[in-house]
Amino acid sequence: MAVKKIPLRKCVGCHESKPKKELIRIVRSSEGEISVDTTGKKQGRGAYICPSEACLKKALKAKAFDKTFEAKVPDEIYSKLASELSEALKG
Repeated sequence: MAVKKIPLRKCVGCHESKPKKELIRIVRSSEGEISVDTTGKKQGRGAYICPSEACLKKALKAKAFDKTFEAKVPDEIYSKLASELSEALKG
């Protein structure tokens, strides 16, 4: 029986490759709407970040999401992401 390959994605904050399920996905739709993708299945360009405040701070400082999506990411997305991170850290 073949061993199933685990998909890896790179965090935009710390630049480490980790299993996809351990990361939080941010997606930009074809209409240009940027949102937090809790299911990991939304259509569009995705960027991944670790569920840690340190990675979020690094990504904010480097403007990693703006560069990845080639668009300005609204502040409400960052606040929603911060709340998602705090939930992930609690659970």
